[in-house]
Amino acid sequence: MKHRIATRSSLFLLTAILAARAGAVPASEPASGPDLQRHQPQIDQIVSHISPQRIEGYIRKLVGFKTRHTMSDTVSDTEGIGAARRWIKAELERCGAADGGRLQVAFDSHISPVSARISKPTEVVNVVATLPGTQPASAARMYVVSGHYDSRNSDIMDASGAAPGANDDASGTAAVMEMACVMARHHFDATLVFMTVAGEEQGLLGATHWAEQASARKLDIAGMFTNDIIGSSHDEHGKIDNTQVRLFAEGLPVQKENSATVRTLVQTGGENDSLSRQLARAVKAAGERYVPGFKVNIIQRRDRYLRGGDHMPFLERGYAALRFTEPAEDFSHQHQDLRTENGKVYGDLPQFDDFDYIARVARVNAAALASLALAPAAPRQVQVRTAQLENDTALLWQPNAEPDLAGYRVVWRATDAPDWQGAQFVGKVTGYRVPLSKDNYYFGVQAVDQDGNVSPASYPVPLR
Repeated sequence: MKHRIATRSSLFLLTAILAARAGAVPASEPASGPDLQRHQPQIDQIVSHISPQRIEGYIRKLVGFKTRHTMSDTVSDTEGIGAARRWIKAELERCGAADGGRLQVAFDSHISPVSARISKPTEVVNVVATLPGTQPASAARMYVVSGHYDSRNSDIMDASGAAPGANDDASGTAAVMEMACVMARHHFDATLVFMTVAGEEQGLLGATHWAEQASARKLDIAGMFTNDIIGSSHDEHGKIDNTQVRLFAEGLPVQKENSATVRTLVQTGGENDSLSRQLARAVKAAGERYVPGFKVNIIQRRDRYLRGGDHMPFLERGYAALRFTEPAEDFSHQHQDLRTENGKVYGDLPQFDDFDYIARVARVNAAALASLALAPAAPRQVQVRTAQLENDTALLWQPNAEPDLAGYRVVWRATDAPDWQGAQFVGKVTGYRVPLSKDNYYFGVQAVDQDGNVSPASYPVPLR
């Protein structure tokens, strides 16, 4: 395919060149194309409808099942993981029915064999609610959000003792349920999948099963994030921080042998431009835009130090995946038997949750999901020309298929900057020449629709 390469006006070109030579990063973007700063009324409405009161009700109901250990009772209607999953499914079905019946709710089940944390073959059941996309060109693209509804106490194998799991992870489960119920009232171009998974504490069993099936079916999962331990705004010393959430984003994947994609990232210095890092930038931009005063703090690790969560099975299968977690965990209220010692209460109880804080995290999730599902797909096959030595950077890409596409946006940043510093909307072209050196800047290309919804950036690889 022959690419059309656009250039900027001579005035902006001169400004960019002079700024680059002076060591600055030109950031101005002429007022052409859609208004990228305008809030989408639909997303504002979604964010405003996230309710801390409903989230609290979900958490207290989940805690009321006494334990949700993966190997706990499945017969009782009042205790154990079986009762919990049936209640979650019924609640999501109730929400779906109230909002037109488009939310498709189902169990996703498999038998997990005996392993280090499973003493007998055990049915592990995810509750999955799918909201199909309504734009045919986008509906196959999916965004997945999860929380795990199983719980544990001090003994990982104790399937009958009290394990309320109010924060770990009724908080994430409640956030996902609230998002599903609110967002089921709306239409999105791409498909949204809301999952509450089991078996996390026993080895990420439910998430791994679903990710395996998704990979085998070659599902187009453009982004996944899990919410795990998002319930508390205070640390073990009582210090309150309700103004931010940690968002863990992997750079280079953990692999025995590097793939061609990873080798290209390393060769071109793109370790900070993996699919997950690009997704994290998009989530941060949308979250902070629609939830003002609340910071999405990108942590450049796949998870907390040598720890893991339900996004990891997706990372291992090549999907972009992220983890939301509160600013500072209080370990006296996590994986602990209920007890009081020297006047200090141990255990993961609702009294230690901050429901307003959980709602803020859920709003960030919902804003990001809505923005991503309304935006076009990230541009494909983005390349940088390397046939000749030059100080400009020529970018090429394949056209998007979405009918509401307005055009593309080229973004750039200095090599020591974590986020994009400059941008230029370039219209419906498939190539663009930037008067900045690929030696000194990182580049990306985003797709923009007619309403101003923006995709994550795609990192350009060398055109040999």
